[in-house]
Amino acid sequence: MKTAKMYGLEVRDYLVYIFREIMNGNKDYSVIETFDILEEVAKELVRLNNKYGINIIFKSSFDKANRTSLHSYRGPNLEKGLTMLNDIKMKYGLSLLTDIHEPYQAEIVGGIVDVIQIPAFLCRQTDLLVAAARTGKIINIKKAQFLSGQDMKYPVEKVRETGNANVWLTERGNTFGYNNLVVDFRNIPDMCSITPHVIMDCTHSVQRPGADGGKTGGNREYVPAMALAAKAFGATGYFFEVHPNPDMALSDGPNMLYLKDLEKVICSLL
Repeated sequence: MKTAKMYGLEVRDYLVYIFREIMNGNKDYSVIETFDILEEVAKELVRLNNKYGINIIFKSSFDKANRTSLHSYRGPNLEKGLTMLNDIKMKYGLSLLTDIHEPYQAEIVGGIVDVIQIPAFLCRQTDLLVAAARTGKIINIKKAQFLSGQDMKYPVEKVRETGNANVWLTERGNTFGYNNLVVDFRNIPDMCSITPHVIMDCTHSVQRPGADGGKTGGNREYVPAMALAAKAFGATGYFFEVHPNPDMALSDGPNMLYLKDLEKVICSLL
């Protein structure tokens, strides 16, 4: 098996993480749209796993509670979404990651997935972090858009002091309003001093929040460069949203890579 980075890939509902040191990859269908799309993404991840000797983690969300509009697509719901994710795990042998928004979801989700993700806007929510930590699963905490890398010491402490030492951090840029995000890559080495596993969310870092008429816009053309810059600053993993046809995706399409382009991006980081 090669030494590779972990790539996090998300198909606006699919995420792929590829770690440099762990041989893990994560692909996410960020918000579950249909089982057919989940399968299309899963098949490609299995192919990449076999070809490059990596372990891609499949990530998708049963609910995206943080939407721009009340009318934005959120996902199928907890029960249906977890059933679909478990079917993917059983059929394709992929590790799973998904996010939770409320403490009661932690135990249920922890019974199926391998990694529980804490959304950026919720990374300071003590009850959510503690509930997730108590599952014993790996906890991936996304850095809030309003925090520095050094600030993430405190969410990590909440998880560790609950008795769970398996914590990852994810950089996803900072916002100052005005429908844009800025990435300070110094956050990566700052967070590497807190935990050895720091992922670069290359998809959400190119978002233009609320800049597309009541929904999020973005610039997918910058995603590959974001990954390479993060590598230079010491990132140990990468998150990409992918979709067979991003322009038809129900959420975050402008930020997503085409599924067919994922292999090229991964190869540039190996």
